[in-house]
Amino acid sequence: MSEASGGASRPLVLASGSPRRLALLEQIGIAPERLLPAEIDERPQRRELPRSLARRLAITKAEVSARAVRRDPQFAEAFVLAADTVVAVGRRILPKPELSDEAVDCLHLLSGRGHRVYTAVALVTPKDKVRLKLVETRVRFKRLSGAEIDAYVSSGEWQGKAGGYAVQGRAGVFVTKLVGSYSGVVGLPLYETASLLSGEGYVIHAGWHAETA
Repeated sequence: MSEASGGASRPLVLASGSPRRLALLEQIGIAPERLLPAEIDERPQRRELPRSLARRLAITKAEVSARAVRRDPQFAEAFVLAADTVVAVGRRILPKPELSDEAVDCLHLLSGRGHRVYTAVALVTPKDKVRLKLVETRVRFKRLSGAEIDAYVSSGEWQGKAGGYAVQGRAGVFVTKLVGSYSGVVGLPLYETASLLSGEGYVIHAGWHAETA
């Protein structure tokens, strides 16, 4: 296990294949020993509220990956971290578009109005206890012209992103107001993630020491 991943801590598994979530962890000096995305059905259940969906999916991802990784003796007592992000206008849950028409619909809906981004972070501890934090962030978009929507859709960066946009990318120019966690909108709220890990004994600061020549 690498020093940057927590020194004496047990190994960390990230239950995600998201480059942005990995980059956010690395931003605070944490390098998971393994990436193990969980393939689950992310469709909302009937009448499921946005915050409930984010919680359920994060927990399910963490538990599925934990069960899989426990088969490897090296990770039998690993921490398993998962997250899920849901974008909603009122109670309406927006998709994670794969088709351009879906992305266009999302952007038309978000144009000139506020929406909420819910990101849930779930941690399965080495003793298989589940810990959870949910972060709600309010975001407002400028009024988008048809040309702006077309240009953004042509960029392709919306694919698979909750609500059809990536705030850390070109869509950052659409945001007129953000109240809450910017990193949560990107996909992993750093304060809450660090609190979950450190609260369960994972040493998050071990990789912060400056390297000497």
